[in-house]
Amino acid sequence: MSKPTVTAVPKRAYAAQSTTTPLAPLTISRRDPLPDDVVIEILYCGVCHSDLHQARGEWGNTVYPCVPGHEIVGRVTRVGPKVVKFKEGDLAAVGCMVDSCRTCPSCQRGLEQYCENGCTLTYNGADKHLGGMTYGGYSESVTVDQAYVLRVPANLDLAATAPLLCAGITTYSPLRHWKVGPGQKVGIVGIGGLGHMGVKFAHALGAHTVVLTTSPGKVADAVRLGADEVIISTDPEQMKKHARSFDFILDTVSAVHDINALFNLLKLDATLTQVGVPASPLGVAVFNLILPRRNFAGSGIGGIAETQEMLDFCSEHNIVSDIELIRIQQINEAYERLLKSDVRYRFVIDMASLKE
Repeated sequence: MSKPTVTAVPKRAYAAQSTTTPLAPLTISRRDPLPDDVVIEILYCGVCHSDLHQARGEWGNTVYPCVPGHEIVGRVTRVGPKVVKFKEGDLAAVGCMVDSCRTCPSCQRGLEQYCENGCTLTYNGADKHLGGMTYGGYSESVTVDQAYVLRVPANLDLAATAPLLCAGITTYSPLRHWKVGPGQKVGIVGIGGLGHMGVKFAHALGAHTVVLTTSPGKVADAVRLGADEVIISTDPEQMKKHARSFDFILDTVSAVHDINALFNLLKLDATLTQVGVPASPLGVAVFNLILPRRNFAGSGIGGIAETQEMLDFCSEHNIVSDIELIRIQQINEAYERLLKSDVRYRFVIDMASLKE
């Protein structure tokens, strides 16, 4: 059986052309919808710290030109003839991946993010239809197989929903996997793009939520977000007071920090899960895991079903991200501010500005 013909259509976007050039306008190709495809006009796209890393080649795997953006919210404009999940006019979203092998054990379990053959990332991934690399949400539209498109609940603010597709699911997934809920004392380390979502979710899941931060100026904000307590982690007395008292800790910090001080807060058989990605290895003193028995784990994003579950949970609990809305023409300035942690707590691009 022959493959269907793929037609490329020119679309406007913003792209990095090298590790050192600022993002600038570029015309890219998107495919006309195949039978299972959904075409989405992008209304809003969140700005993730990984966008900055990729655009500037800091992970060493960027292929240029690079169009970042994997926190996409928009409206369906066309669907292929086999699409049953969406129709023209529906609100839809796309997160960090747009395909996977669908056959490996991870995919069969609905854990496409851990695809053993490598999921297809929304940008800087191999484009199996047009060749070259996939392009992300800093663009006017995107074409994605219906199996990797998500429904957006109508009651959520669209712009503030965009970061849920990465920052949201990155924190929701480990909280659900380790069964965080009432009767537990749960720590969220760091209040940034990830951490502020972790606080909201832990609180909504019914846990006694404790924020650990190095910034005394963020105490009031932590409480506003849902924290029951706040620990200034640079204060030895505060840390000592909470020793061996946590059931679960979610560490969202991407800077190098003292992970062993956090292990000392865990009870017997409690878990610290890392979702922040420091540039250098964290020095783990293994005795802090052995005595008493503690768990140190990692977690990525969620699968498609879990991401939809997260969006529905957000709808039920009226949870969205705290955002600052920008125009695409401000993206290079936003990257510089991101480096200084000068945003509370996530930039989102109003993609209507791409038409200017």
